[in-house]
Amino acid sequence: HLPRKRSSKVERAHSTMMNADMDAVEAENQVELEEKTRLINQVLELQHTLEDLSARVDAVKEENLKLKSENQVLGQYIENLMSASSVFQTTDTKSKRK
Repeated sequence: HLPRKRSSKVERAHSTMMNADMDAVEAENQVELEEKTRLINQVLELQHTLEDLSARVDAVKEENLKLKSENQVLGQYIENLMSASSVFQTTDTKSKRK
């Protein structure tokens, strides 16, 4: 009769330790899950930021090409005005003589 009491005490102690171990594993798994969730959210946020920056770079490139084209047109226009003006033609002639 005595060995049974000891056995049940040992079993209860063993069961309690197993439950504590399982609780610790569950807590660790929960921490890992929370960390993974946090990292996934951070990655998604960074992806959205990258998409936004990439779209902005494309818009700036497009604007840059437009401005370059406008500069070329304006440069040609100014050049045509200068060649049509007698003031600039005289200056060009003098500089060629020197």
